[in-house]
Amino acid sequence: MPEFNSYPAGTPSWVDLASPDPAGSNAFYGALFDWEAYDLGPDAGNYALFRKGGKNVAGSGPIMMDGQPTAWTTYVGVDDCDATVELARKAGAAVFVEPMDVMQAGRMAIFADPTGAVLGIWQPKDHMGADLANEPGAFTWNELDTRDIPAAKSFYPEVFGWQPNDMEMDGSAYTEWKLGDRSVAGMMPMPEMVPPEVPANWLVYFAVTDCDAAVAKATDLGATALVPATDIMPGRFAVLSDPAGAVFAIIKTNPQS
Repeated sequence: MPEFNSYPAGTPSWVDLASPDPAGSNAFYGALFDWEAYDLGPDAGNYALFRKGGKNVAGSGPIMMDGQPTAWTTYVGVDDCDATVELARKAGAAVFVEPMDVMQAGRMAIFADPTGAVLGIWQPKDHMGADLANEPGAFTWNELDTRDIPAAKSFYPEVFGWQPNDMEMDGSAYTEWKLGDRSVAGMMPMPEMVPPEVPANWLVYFAVTDCDAAVAKATDLGATALVPATDIMPGRFAVLSDPAGAVFAIIKTNPQS
């Protein structure tokens, strides 16, 4: 079982959901992924930890500010939140949430990269990130969809030390972000089918055991399939919008050769 007790700096380590209907969202994901939502109470803004088998896999909370979208957010682990925010700002980021302590859990900030994609950073204290990843019912990949690949290739190496590894995947351009010799995230040009008003974004992928069955279950629970179950080089995936409007992906990965 892929359990984690730490993440190297520069690695996506946590994902959470902002929802206008936390109770409804918690029920949806609980039914879809067999998660249990543990509400941390009013002192924590009624933030909830999604747990699978007693292990933390993701988070969920209410919309906290005007204009905040219903969305999943990817958090990249860092050693120094404040220093990383300054690097990001100098590289062209728009900072939405300045570095702040989250009780004793850690220190966080949220910004948009120069292409408009929002992501968070997380300096761990008591909460290091997801206890489980890369298995069914946990996040397994984080992918930047953007209309400005060159700007992203300038920004992320400066802020996180990532290096782009360009390739072709299923006839289309794709970039793996590498930290040293490890692939930590992906990037692709925004699909032409996406309306122009949809900003660049980080898409969270959750692993499943059966993509088609998961799509069927999600739609029965009120989700909308934006991209139907489709075979790609890494496996079979789909993109869904949950009942509150948050977009996420699921994937059944092919066995490693």
